[in-house]
Amino acid sequence: MRIAIIPARGGSKRIPRKNIKLFAGKPMIAHAIGIAQSSGLFDHIVVSTDDDEISHIATEYGAESPFVRPAELADDHAATVPVIAHAVSTCLALGWPVDQVCCIYPAVPLMQKDDLVAALHMLETNDISYVFPVAAYPSAIQRALRQLPNGLMEPFYSQYATTRTQDLEPAFYDVGQFYWGLAQSWLEGKTVHRHGAGLVIPNWRVIDIDTAEDWQRAELMYTAFNAANRST
Repeated sequence: MRIAIIPARGGSKRIPRKNIKLFAGKPMIAHAIGIAQSSGLFDHIVVSTDDDEISHIATEYGAESPFVRPAELADDHAATVPVIAHAVSTCLALGWPVDQVCCIYPAVPLMQKDDLVAALHMLETNDISYVFPVAAYPSAIQRALRQLPNGLMEPFYSQYATTRTQDLEPAFYDVGQFYWGLAQSWLEGKTVHRHGAGLVIPNWRVIDIDTAEDWQRAELMYTAFNAANRST
């Protein structure tokens, strides 16, 4: 059995009520639920939350909320792996024969169902614990600069100061959309970045929504992408 788990706690300080704030006309979490539904991959789409309103909205949009997330896993310091491990163990206790689990973050309106499918294929055809989407840094991280108190700049890595960027190893970052994993890997507490493979996606369709400016930019990107898809 494959399940999606969307971790959506009630407390959000940078953007209050971020997970259910209206984005392009519907609650933010509804976009994550809808993309998971459209992929056709999941037997259950579960929302792990400590918040009654989030639970209610999630079920309105077709997800399930069969348990309440404990308070100790719903504060600012709760890490993703323990939250998903709790959800997996709870679903197993419900009698669900869970084999593969995809953690999908709630604020990912630009996530693509084809990426969910491709990442699952990677998980099933390789001896790995997790697969998650990554994007290439737009500039070589080896050529990063720091600013000194007097305003002057200096390289973080002086040994690469004169190296051509095309001669440097590419670097990637976790785009923070989803993590496919084996149920056992979540339960064992394996860290994603040390036990996972990366699915490379274009960085032009990635955005981390943490500020009001991020939110506005994401809505503009979402509208543009949908308009482009309708015209093709």
